[in-house]
Parts: sequence; C-alpha cells; structure tokens
Amino acid sequence: MSMTSLLEQDIPVQVARAIAEDVGDGDITARLIPSEGQARARVITRDDAVLCGAAWVDEVFRQIDPEVKVIWQAEDGDRVTRNQVLFYLEGSARSLLTGERCALNFVQTLSGTATRCRQYADLVDDTNVQLLDTRKTLPGLRLAQKYAVTQGGCYNHRIGLYDAFLIKENHITACGSISASVERAHEIAPGKPVEVEVEDLDELREALDAGADIIMIDNFSLDMMREAVGIADGKARLEASGGVTHETLRDIALTGVDYISIGALTKDCDAVDLSMRLVEI
Repeated sequence: MSMTSLLEQDIPVQVARAIAEDVGDGDITARLIPSEGQARARVITRDDAVLCGAAWVDEVFRQIDPEVKVIWQAEDGDRVTRNQVLFYLEGSARSLLTGERCALNFVQTLSGTATRCRQYADLVDDTNVQLLDTRKTLPGLRLAQKYAVTQGGCYNHRIGLYDAFLIKENHITACGSISASVERAHEIAPGKPVEVEVEDLDELREALDAGADIIMIDNFSLDMMREAVGIADGKARLEASGGVTHETLRDIALTGVDYISIGALTKDCDAVDLSMRLVEI
C-alpha cells in the first residue's frame, strides 16, 4: 500500500485521538463566546521553516466543525519565513479556538521534522546520496513524521517491521550466521528487501555472498566506507549509519555510499513556533 493510501487511513484516526485528549467532553472556555459568534483568524510562523501538516489541520477542523474554512497561503514542502502567514481560518469563533491547539500541534511538530530534514538535505544536495529516516519516531505519529521527512527533501527507510528486513547483530546471533539469516529471509517473504547490518569488511563480504540487497555499514571509518564501496562494486547498495552529524555528513556522502540513515531526522526535532490570532470578530 502506498504512503498516500496509508495516510488517508491514518490521518482521521490521529486527529480523532488528538481531539479526544484535548477537548474531552467539551471546551468549557469556548462557551464564554456566544454560540452565534463568527470570526476570522490567521496563523503565522515565528521561525524560518519548511511547512508540513496541511492535511492534519484540514482534518482537525473537518471533525470539529465542517463549516470552518481553512485558506492556505503556502503548501507542504514550501520554505516559509518568520512572520509569514501560513493559513487563515473563517467560521464559528468557538470552533476556531477549540481546534487551535490540536491543529497547531500537528503543524509545529511536522514542520519541525521537515525543517530538520531540509537542513541535512541541503548539505548534500549536489551528491547522489539519499538521506534516510529510521523508526525513531514519536509513538502514534510514525506515518506523519515519515511523510514530513519527504517534504524536507529526505527519504523513507522501511515504515515498520513488516515491509522490509533489517537483519542486525542480535538477529544474526540468534540465526547462526549472516548467510543463514539472509537465506531464511528470502524464504519467509520472497520479494521483500533484505538488509543486513555489518560491523567489519569480512561481514560485508559474507553479506554480499549471501545475496543481501542492502548492507548497512555501521560505524565504519571514512577509509573503511571507501573500501566497502570498492568491495561492493554495485552488487548491493550500501547504507552508512551511526554517528552522523552535520559536521560528518558531507564527508560520509563523498565516500560513495548510496544511503545515509539518520535517527536525528525524526527524534531530535525542535517544534516550529506558531501563533494564531483572531483578526476579525
């Protein structure tokens, strides 16, 4: 199933859960406002950022009050600047205020992820390497953050434990060897990508001989990475992982590896600072 299809199923569930935990059995503060009151609001960013989360905002107000209009001034993936208007809201004043926090929580988090990814992607945009996310995501927001990664110019690794193999040290120990692990993977799910994590060049050669599709070279030095690229010689794609920072990223990319996986794309993000103000009542 495509990411688009998965998101179509996931977004309404994520939003319903967020509304339930925030609104509970009713927004008592919003009742201070006359029920017939109408308003217009604008949402701005107080940070330079990459915008992400429009579909979640739309869904928040669809579930709270389908009469609310969301008028977007930018699209997911756009670079936005401090004090730029992201969207306007028009409708019941009660509904705008009830939905405000849920909507902004999604945008600030997903834009933070997209912004972090764009910062990394810009460092290697003149190379052929692809920067990959990991499963180090916020619980319940796996698909949302993985979507945000793509809006920031990076790429998705496997979605979860079900769509691709990643055979790591403990799997190899339990199975007996790299070769046995790869052979068993092909038997269990023919056609699913099989990736093996290796810790030295001998294990790399064993993974290549076993027919791994992707080989993760974990915490290799730059010299070892370059040697690994020569040994693999296109027989499998190589993914560098471990200890990747802004300072080391470009040097790793220039070794010739195909992928670099970075947990920080999703786990070390700062939320974008947003603000909503009523501009007409």
